[in-house]
Amino acid sequence: MKITNLGALTNFEVLDVLRSRGASSDPLAALGSVSLSECKVFDYLIQTPASVQTREDIDEFMKRCEKYRLLMAEKLHIVNFRPTCPEEIEPFIDEGVKRQEPVDAEELAHMISEGCPLLKIDPKNIARPYNNYS
Repeated sequence: MKITNLGALTNFEVLDVLRSRGASSDPLAALGSVSLSECKVFDYLIQTPASVQTREDIDEFMKRCEKYRLLMAEKLHIVNFRPTCPEEIEPFIDEGVKRQEPVDAEELAHMISEGCPLLKIDPKNIARPYNNYS
């Protein structure tokens, strides 16, 4: 798959492109329309927050976080990983960037929890350790 001239994409946008090309979790169902590697990327992305996000969620987040003057890379990381607390947000914020106001990670975490859907993990889909003796 070759996506050109689009700039940086969120995981949601990549997942959207893969869905439009016919990707699915079953490589045989998508035989011929997408490559095996695209199916693997699809499998990964449906286990991330991208699978429950909407374009409206992302657009709303981008508008609401304008006051922080975040870099595009910072916004993409936050959208892609959907941190849930200030401690998870802080690694995504570049401390070397001069901003008019410091980023309030607590307020940003609250804004994310209000506006971005939370991925609900099905316990059946959690990988089990290889040496599971029970």
